[in-house]
Amino acid sequence: MKMEKAILAAITTQSEKVTGSTAVFHCDTKEEMEAVAANLEAILDGIAHALSDRLYIIVKH
Repeated sequence: MKMEKAILAAITTQSEKVTGSTAVFHCDTKEEMEAVAANLEAILDGIAHALSDRLYIIVKH
């Protein structure tokens, strides 16, 4: 089974803004958030998208 078009993870500095069934990574700083997003992008073979300066998502297209 091949997964297509899914949100694999969310990375945020505002944990109260993100809920749901996807993996959520909480970071203390914007720099930490960007580093985690870059690492998860490579690990999960997805694409990181910044939805705001406090929220990234990793998606599979």
